[in-house]
Amino acid sequence: MSYLRLEGRTALVTGAARGIGKAVALRLGREGARVAVNYKTSEREAKGVVEKITAAGGQALMVQANVCDVAESRGLVRRVLDQWGRLDILVNNAGITRDRSLRKLTDEDWLTVIDNNLHSVYLCTTAAMPSMIEQKYGRIINISSYVGQAGNFGQANYAASKGGIIAFTKTAAIELAKFNITVNAIAPGFTLTDMLAKVAPEIQEQIKARIPMGRFGEADEVAKVVVFVAADGDYITGQQINVNGGIYM
Repeated sequence: MSYLRLEGRTALVTGAARGIGKAVALRLGREGARVAVNYKTSEREAKGVVEKITAAGGQALMVQANVCDVAESRGLVRRVLDQWGRLDILVNNAGITRDRSLRKLTDEDWLTVIDNNLHSVYLCTTAAMPSMIEQKYGRIINISSYVGQAGNFGQANYAASKGGIIAFTKTAAIELAKFNITVNAIAPGFTLTDMLAKVAPEIQEQIKARIPMGRFGEADEVAKVVVFVAADGDYITGQQINVNGGIYM
């Protein structure tokens, strides 16, 4: 009989219809967790994730919500609690880019990225905290980025949001440790997702040449680390774990 490391646990993954969020949701389901698959607009893709989890014998729930909206983010967590009675693992993954150099960046570009990438982490975390504190257990995993550590041309807004996630993670970890709630950030490097696919091929080759391992990451390589932190990282908190092929050390 195979050992399911997350059997009996309930997880919520924001932005889980595609990319890293999808890979995380699928791997959490594979390890026995009940998974709430959050999406904003990609209903068809989210339904596909749920179907894959259930086809493999797992339990999954599709929940539409805009996680940078106060009422919707809190309603999202409430829906999970109503469905399964508890929330053990929160993966704050939802994020967007609006890439432009600072000279061309608009106020809307700045605010939209900060709202979606950073404000959503605050909203979902504070929504999940009361039930986690009550049950004296929680694993909060925030998806940051190499760009939040090193910066990147044309991504001042994205870098600020992802760097803010790391700083938020450290403070939340300090405050929640006494409740047996760990809070960690995972910082992927350049990973094969729709976001990277938008980058021109010649620029992709330039980026790849800077990566010591000579290739882009796979979304599932990030997902494996999420599962490790959720299942086995009982004494790991306040950390930023890099999954980047060596581009930032």
